Amino acid sequence: MLVDLAALCTSFAITFLFIPIIIKYTLQKNLVDVPGRRKIHKKFTPSLGGIGVFIGFFASILIWVNLSAWNDIKFVALALVIAFITGLRDDLVPLKPIHKLIAQIFAALVLVVLLDMRLRSFYGLIGGEWPLWISYLITIFTIIVITNSFNLIDGLDGLAGTIATCSLGAFGIWFFFMGNTVFAVLTFSMIGAILAFLHFNWQPAQIFMGDTGSLVIGLFLSICTLRFINLNDSLSDDSPLHFEASIATAGCFVIVPLIDTFRIIVLRVLKRQSPFKPDKQHIHHALLRLGMSHAKAALFLGGTQLFFILAAIAFMKVGGDRILLPSLLILTTTLSLTLDWLLIKKIS
Repeated sequence: MLVDLAALCTSFAITFLFIPIIIKYTLQKNLVDVPGRRKIHKKFTPSLGGIGVFIGFFASILIWVNLSAWNDIKFVALALVIAFITGLRDDLVPLKPIHKLIAQIFAALVLVVLLDMRLRSFYGLIGGEWPLWISYLITIFTIIVITNSFNLIDGLDGLAGTIATCSLGAFGIWFFFMGNTVFAVLTFSMIGAILAFLHFNWQPAQIFMGDTGSLVIGLFLSICTLRFINLNDSLSDDSPLHFEASIATAGCFVIVPLIDTFRIIVLRVLKRQSPFKPDKQHIHHALLRLGMSHAKAALFLGGTQLFFILAAIAFMKVGGDRILLPSLLILTTTLSLTLDWLLIKKIS
């Protein structure tokens, strides 16, 4: 655990050092997020905070991951570099959505093909192991969904960082107790960088993470999700670390971005709009309309994320995916409908 805490402190210190430099430079070069009709913020704000997160994270793993372990994580690093370059390019000169998608598919292929990090079945839910091509397609789809879900949740001061800290904390602690030292160090390094960034991103934000940060963190969350599902499935049923429901548990660990994404797609389709059309129908927008401040909305959604993580732990030996996955879908749907009912009630 000492190595994990050292990695967290190292990434925190380095990110904390670099963020003010990035803020000063981006303000001088006018590399800022401009307020607009879809934007919540009211002032010109630097939007390259993800550079500081990336530097802190990578510096920490270079220091604390043994050289012998780099053969196992070199493709993880490569995929994150691809996400970083894509996000940085989009923050500086906006990319077309199709170009961002192609870059994400390329990063996913690095993980799936070169690292063989992939989903292999429904893990006891139904059926047996998938053919290789189906495994590739479903894994790439999963990576893209989780990555973009996190990218979409980044719309409120402190929100994305809070959600990522909760989710990565759950994964990191589990990796540590599993004895998966390398992934524990990776995860705690990312947490440290995000915590340092949050100091400058809390309301009123001095800087945003931008796509530079959200794509990297989102991709890393998808990597942790895949790693968790496969490692958990390999454990014996009597292991104290084994969750009976691999898929539902992984879903609980990243539930807030996922439910927000699926909710927004359903709402747009019901209004006969493109699912990809930007708007202000996200969960955090709804909470603001209900009267919450940025900070309270971020804490509320962070608390919601923690609730689902704790619920997954509480029911880790109960039922399996055949029971917990439908229960998760029913609960999240109910919460989403309740939120919409509160909005309608407030308007009326």
